[in-house]
Amino acid sequence: MWSFRAWRRRRILARHPVKPAHWDAVLQRLPILDGLSEAEALRLCELAVLFLHDKRVSALPGVELDRVDRLALAAQAVLPLLHLEELNWYQGFHEIVLYPDDFVSPQRHRDASGVVHEWDAEHSGEAWQRGPVILAWPGVQASGGWDAYNLVIHELAHKLDMLGGDANGLPPLHRDMRIQDWASAMQGAYDRLNAQLDADPQADTAIDPYAAEDPAEFFAVASEYFFSAPDLLHQAFPAVYAQLARFYRQDPQARLQRLQAAHPDYQSPPKETPGATNG
Repeated sequence: MWSFRAWRRRRILARHPVKPAHWDAVLQRLPILDGLSEAEALRLCELAVLFLHDKRVSALPGVELDRVDRLALAAQAVLPLLHLEELNWYQGFHEIVLYPDDFVSPQRHRDASGVVHEWDAEHSGEAWQRGPVILAWPGVQASGGWDAYNLVIHELAHKLDMLGGDANGLPPLHRDMRIQDWASAMQGAYDRLNAQLDADPQADTAIDPYAAEDPAEFFAVASEYFFSAPDLLHQAFPAVYAQLARFYRQDPQARLQRLQAAHPDYQSPPKETPGATNG
């Protein structure tokens, strides 16, 4: 059966071919793409092209972007969608704005007593309801490794969260997922993280303590770790990892484990035997 969506997709991809050298540069720049199958890498490249066609990337003065920069940004943005059905998951916004550095943003919060608090805060990223995604370019450049940091995925996770309205840590779940299971895993981990920080505000938490800000930030930070430090997230909160694996329909931990088993760059150096000498 003829599909306008499929026809449009093929037309966009045909009009915007990616040079192999450019895509190879993206793969070299982003270790979190290591271990993707050839078919997955091809699909990711196509999704990145479609993303750049649908979303405007606006670089403010002080940010210079080339084709590889744009592709690398888009590849990270669409990595969470790699195995999801094409249901316009990133609807509701049309632009990514890149700042040359962290930026000050006015904040507003109404507490449980109804008192409104306003203040200015320095951020490296923001996602606005029915508005753009704002990213600090240094944070984008620092993203892409297996190091528990990915500004792009963090802010795009907020956009997924906002599909149902205000960000609250509950994106639209698939039909084979239960809200009760999601809530139990997320709320339980969120409560444990907050309890740890209440007992010791300087505690060395398993994941970024910013996740304890509210359920929306917990989901964004957990998504960030899911793709950039899946082993740490799984060890700390296995039920959260399991729910995210069902939501994103990916298993980055298994991919990382395969890399660690087979790729020399991912293998830890052997420990020296105490008392051993070089000879």
